[in-house]
Amino acid sequence: MIQSLVKEIVQIEVSGKKIINGTIIDLGSDMIVLFNGTDFVYIPLDHIQNLRVDHKNEYDIKYPTIIPIISVKKNNEGLSLRKSLTQAKGMFVEIYVTSNQPLHGYITNIMNDYFVFYSPIYKTMYITLNHLKWLIPYSQNQLPYGLTDHHNFPVQPTDVSLARTFETQVEKFKNDIVVFNIGENNKHIGKINNVEGKIVEIQTARTQPVYLNLHHIKTLHQV
Repeated sequence: MIQSLVKEIVQIEVSGKKIINGTIIDLGSDMIVLFNGTDFVYIPLDHIQNLRVDHKNEYDIKYPTIIPIISVKKNNEGLSLRKSLTQAKGMFVEIYVTSNQPLHGYITNIMNDYFVFYSPIYKTMYITLNHLKWLIPYSQNQLPYGLTDHHNFPVQPTDVSLARTFETQVEKFKNDIVVFNIGENNKHIGKINNVEGKIVEIQTARTQPVYLNLHHIKTLHQV
């Protein structure tokens, strides 16, 4: 059904009431690639709320004259989110997860249900795969925030050992102060007391412990 819309200009509403306009470049088993006139946007299908053809093309979006930096079909493979993330490792990208603020940096590792992301602002972050709303690769040779020195971006930014699953990775930070979901709520900042049965007990600054549902934790980073 959607396959017939390749090369059509569409408007997509992504989870979080974000609207993206662009030309559909490709479709995969679990994601769609859109060209918004400037960048190629990789959007997981799970986060597409609705999609419609934009017959007016009010933003005058043209079909791209360049090929996407991330293109698994050149290896005769099907397009998927995991394969696209694997190709994106080490590239500078913009991702959107939560808090109405995109994150900028690069992917360093991809595990079973989360990936490790290095941000010049938040440093090492652990981000669940199922909460990733979109990924936009930077154009070649472009660095985030106008930085000019690659030394700001270590190849191995953390010496924390990585677990296969996000739940086990969260457990590694027991008794440490962390920030969940980029601190969008003051109940998401504090010391992890315990992780048990998909529930995370966190001690905030001056309150009784708060219990968070692991399924609704999108990002984790240390202060």
